[in-house]
Amino acid sequence: MSYENFMREAIRLSEEGAKSGRGGPFGCVVVRAGQVVGKGSNQVTSTNDPTAHAEMVAIREACKALETFQLADCTLYASCEPCPMCLSAIYWARIPTVYYANTRADAAAIGFDDDFIYQQIPLPVKERRVSMQPLLRDEAKGAFAEWAKKSDKVAY
Repeated sequence: MSYENFMREAIRLSEEGAKSGRGGPFGCVVVRAGQVVGKGSNQVTSTNDPTAHAEMVAIREACKALETFQLADCTLYASCEPCPMCLSAIYWARIPTVYYANTRADAAAIGFDDDFIYQQIPLPVKERRVSMQPLLRDEAKGAFAEWAKKSDKVAY
């Protein structure tokens, strides 16, 4: 399968998802060594899960299929430029290459304004729309101290 065919599959999933009413018009495939190892379409409204974006679904499926939490030898094809949440998951999964079709400006034009979140991220914490307040930091440090001295931890 070619790059274009993998993207066509992501686009097909976006169209299928939009028509089915399971979620928004977004699709994604994760590919390893020329084989699709994970695929997904947006399932936010059908699962009542705001994290069930196509990329998240595809990454979860790929990790399960490959029995790993790192996809450093995979490529992701998304029908739209990933939102900040999905982009973060891509970084956490160590996926080195992403191809996308529609842009975030295209998504904004139909009511999906991911750019708002992109604008919020660089703001100082006190200026963000979501109120974020530190609480019980000294108590929480205990778990971090335990992790830091743990000799058998799996780094990620």
